[in-house]
Amino acid sequence: MSDTFLDKAYGARDAASTRKLYDDWSDSYEDELGENGYATPARCAEALARFCKNKSDPILDFGCGTGLSGLALRAAGFEVIDGVDLSADMLAQAREKGIYRNLGQIEAGAPLKHKPGDYSAIAAIGVIGAGAAPIETFDLLMKALGRGGYLVLSFNDHALEDPRNEGRMNEWLDCGAATLLFREHGDHIPGIDLKANVYVIEKK
Repeated sequence: MSDTFLDKAYGARDAASTRKLYDDWSDSYEDELGENGYATPARCAEALARFCKNKSDPILDFGCGTGLSGLALRAAGFEVIDGVDLSADMLAQAREKGIYRNLGQIEAGAPLKHKPGDYSAIAAIGVIGAGAAPIETFDLLMKALGRGGYLVLSFNDHALEDPRNEGRMNEWLDCGAATLLFREHGDHIPGIDLKANVYVIEKK
């Protein structure tokens, strides 16, 4: 493949450039990822489903994009899903799917508007890493969970190359503020030979 959005996705950029990239990509995003076998949404949703006992509790799909992650969460049995994203054009695609209770646009780095405990789990699928959200987003998400809440997220191989990413997670784990319940390395986007770790973390 050449000259595709996927080729551009993992370059460093600021929040405004990231928003523009995903706005521009919104019409072809699902086709391009589908052609390359995007596996992480299903992997994350299935991992989270192992630990969330009540699938009717509301969950938040952070960085929901066009709704591929929401579709995977719904397929795993989750019934009440809200979504937020930087890109208005991506959100428009997600809205057409009819799977979200609420959808909202957010600003990069801004605190989430809900109270800790409003959601039993937060999903950040393919969100943190090169060309996407910085690792500080991990802190934002953990602070937005109530005690006993779950975070499912992924770090692709590009994100794993930067020790700050797992390092920030380990800070939470090592001090006892969170527990790692699940970690597995596997397919992310097989068409470009990219893999990812999927994690499920419980906040203490």
